[in-house]
Amino acid sequence: MEHVKCLIVGSGPAGYTAAIYTARASLQPVVYEGLLPGGQLTTTTDIENFPGYPKGIGGAAMMEDLRSQALRFGADIRPGTVASVDLSRRPFAVAVDGGAALAADALVVATGASAKYLGLPSEERFKGQGVSACATCDGFFYRKQDVVVVGGGDTACEDALHLAGLCRKVYMVVRRSVLRASHAMQQRVLATPNIEVLWEHQPKEVLGDERGVNAVRLAGAAGEERRVEATGFFVAIGHHPNTEVFRPWLQLDEQGYIVTQGKSTRTSVEGVFACGDVQDPVYRQAITAAGSGCMAAIDVEHFLKR
Repeated sequence: MEHVKCLIVGSGPAGYTAAIYTARASLQPVVYEGLLPGGQLTTTTDIENFPGYPKGIGGAAMMEDLRSQALRFGADIRPGTVASVDLSRRPFAVAVDGGAALAADALVVATGASAKYLGLPSEERFKGQGVSACATCDGFFYRKQDVVVVGGGDTACEDALHLAGLCRKVYMVVRRSVLRASHAMQQRVLATPNIEVLWEHQPKEVLGDERGVNAVRLAGAAGEERRVEATGFFVAIGHHPNTEVFRPWLQLDEQGYIVTQGKSTRTSVEGVFACGDVQDPVYRQAITAAGSGCMAAIDVEHFLKR
């Protein structure tokens, strides 16, 4: 069994930043990148709100920059996903898909959270070309345009309100006759002039061409169809934290996110730290993920010194 000081599970801004800091601290981190090396940002076309890139940068290119920086300082970055863990003893026992087995003195969980989508084939086709699950990340690109937001909870209402400040018109598609959001959030949405709620409708197809999305085909409760002209299609039905492997061992909240202690990345198991979207159901931004990756690395360094 291979023994490592610091094992980082997952990549993206959190995992790669944790790798940069732990590598510079001579902790010789080993990183398993997971099913999607670089995380969700690799599916994003342009990023304009990450400090240090005044002209913007593609998501995949930015993740390659972070990865290269971690490699420069000596991080051991490997393909593969973690299949199982045993956190009942230290060093922690970790099994990787493909048969590798490791013993880790400290473990950083940076497996992220996956956005929930509707499962439409056309939705998959236009991801990054008009289809998005992050209004905060991508809304800026749809200034003075018409967009669609799918969902009826607090997240959908927050996204609709954010987009309403940028876009000409926001169509909010709700499959029920009521919103599931808090009363205060509902009032704000219904009082916003350029938000139109389409009650009892469901998306059936995202329409577009080589330039991206240009319309959405909807179905009403009685089966009637409606076409809405829009260049952006924002899915706001929640996220799923990638915590299945750790569920038997770590304290999770009701949504499945890892619970961290106070203003730290410490989890319910000593020596295990969590950073990025896997422990953040609120902000879910690249910059906050990177910041928590730095925190996790510093927490690991202090832990190993003790």
